[in-house]
Amino acid sequence: MNDSALQTGSQAIVVDEVFPHAPATVWKALTTGNLIARWMMAPRSFEPVPGNRFTFQTTPAGEWDGVIHCQVLEVVPCERFVYGWRGGHESNEGYGAPLDTVVTWTLTPAGNGTRVRLVHSGFVLPKNGTAYRNMSEGWKKVLRNLDDVSADMDAASASSRTNIH
Repeated sequence: MNDSALQTGSQAIVVDEVFPHAPATVWKALTTGNLIARWMMAPRSFEPVPGNRFTFQTTPAGEWDGVIHCQVLEVVPCERFVYGWRGGHESNEGYGAPLDTVVTWTLTPAGNGTRVRLVHSGFVLPKNGTAYRNMSEGWKKVLRNLDDVSADMDAASASSRTNIH
């Protein structure tokens, strides 16, 4: 899985943002199934454990059923989360073309917040050109959603602390 992510000549999407949330908050949003569903898509059979296989369901196209097959490759709590991302079908061109990539999330403390760096690597052009273009914009939206979910978690935590006292 993910040989194309290692090929020379492949392209990567990189999104780098600083969130005003602690790394532990962002980490929880990145690695908790019901929270992932709020900022991206609902995962099936998700556990943040190396080797775990899980899926996302998106819009089918042509011979592709829309299932994105993922496998957790690396977990370093509050620092790094890596998974393979594979989907598509050989008979499709454009949307739904075969994709064999790697998604890497890196969290770094930054002042009172967290630098969140997403690298989605392994796009082979021109074959994956449509996915590369669509996901380049899509990941920016996903990071905004991740920031919103993290903010909601901070607000809920602050509210529960206020209610305790």
